[in-house]
Amino acid sequence: MQINLLQQLAAGGAGIWVIAALSLLMLAVTLERLHRFRPSAVVPPGLVDAVLPLWRAGRFDEIAQRLAGDRSVLAATLRFLVANRARWPAEVLGTRAGEIASRALRLEQQRAYPLAVVATVAPIVGLLGTVVGMIEAFHVIAFTGGMGDASLLAGGISKALVNTAAGLSVALPSLALHHYFRHRLTTCGLALEEQLDRVLDDCVRPGSV
Repeated sequence: MQINLLQQLAAGGAGIWVIAALSLLMLAVTLERLHRFRPSAVVPPGLVDAVLPLWRAGRFDEIAQRLAGDRSVLAATLRFLVANRARWPAEVLGTRAGEIASRALRLEQQRAYPLAVVATVAPIVGLLGTVVGMIEAFHVIAFTGGMGDASLLAGGISKALVNTAAGLSVALPSLALHHYFRHRLTTCGLALEEQLDRVLDDCVRPGSV
């Protein structure tokens, strides 16, 4: 016997609509993160290699032009270093730059947080839908006196369990994507730290500005 999935979902009740909304949220956040949170958007390759010779030569106007319009976290941190290179000692400047980079990465992490919410809420909504469905199934039996008719109970249970299956089907990929973006965040954070250390060690030191 072939199962009509759409028909089963349509019979799942209000919980299915909530889970469908959560799945749309998961899809929207995933697409936005894949587009906006790329490694090249955090640590563009070759940017530090282009900036270091200009810094050594004291051509800070050219550095500003090179960084203009670049919305990456690395570019924003480099703009801060260039703008404040003569304002603070190297240690303070390095600490402030690290704080800017850390704040930007935390913001990127928060933008992926809805995936964790979906992974937590979807199975709970599915379980609630299952419980409501089971209650409705037993009410049908109680009012029809159909304890001898297993089809009444089986049909109700089947509809109820659709909620659990739907909730888990949304929660599992949401959880996987949440961990994927956390891993990407860690990788980008390490790469960003490495590039900033290059600039700090090579240029931001007493007498280099």
